[in-house]
Amino acid sequence: MCNHGITNEVMKAIHANISFWKQNHYPFFKVVEIPETELKELMAKLSRTDIIEWLMWNDSNGIYSDEASLREFGAIMTIEEGTEIMLRQAEENRIVSYLKII
Repeated sequence: MCNHGITNEVMKAIHANISFWKQNHYPFFKVVEIPETELKELMAKLSRTDIIEWLMWNDSNGIYSDEASLREFGAIMTIEEGTEIMLRQAEENRIVSYLKII
């Protein structure tokens, strides 16, 4: 489910901005390990770019970057849309991880 390869678009985002992930040494995978209340607190700290970076890491086949979104949909993803998608994907990953344990 998670693709841990980093695309050129993600690298550009990392180098253009000091991302939350890099600045805080916060691993992407930890998002699915924290309780939902902590996740919502974390989400409040993230910028739109941070959310896109996580989404691109978690789902390399998704359309999250501004360039890809403009090409595919004619608009970029808002922070609200990104937040909703990230919360949904984190929950789906939690369920999958839980099922693997059982």
